[in-house]
Amino acid sequence: MTLLRYNPAREFYNTEREFSKFFNSIGEMLSKNSDPDSESSLSNWMPLTDITEDKNHYQLHVDLPGIKKEDVKISFNNGRLSISGERKSEFESKDTQSHRIERAYGKFYRSFSLPELIVEDKIEAEFIDGQLKISIPKAEEAKPKEIEIKVK
Repeated sequence: MTLLRYNPAREFYNTEREFSKFFNSIGEMLSKNSDPDSESSLSNWMPLTDITEDKNHYQLHVDLPGIKKEDVKISFNNGRLSISGERKSEFESKDTQSHRIERAYGKFYRSFSLPELIVEDKIEAEFIDGQLKISIPKAEEAKPKEIEIKVK
């Protein structure tokens, strides 16, 4: 018999994880981020994404741990940036028995509407250590300009 130290907060961790799964699944169902014509619309997970903006660029930071660069596709069409790919399971051997699987595997698809005032042909992406960084330059018209107004 193995002795385990009692941790009263353990149940809260499980509850938090279940709430997270629940809200992610609702978000996926209500989201317009799924491509109805794609097999990946049946995805069971969605990578977390941060979107930031500075004076010259929009930036997307997408967490894709355990995914190879070759398994990620990025496209831009009709004002939408789409990211799709697949995280392949490491445990598909018939000789392996899993006791717990908490990481999600399979295909994913994310799609984001972009402002019209961007330079489409200058979008750049970089994939380093499971982190996808996409830089979207703003068009000159979209950059904030400060205008001095003289008082009469």
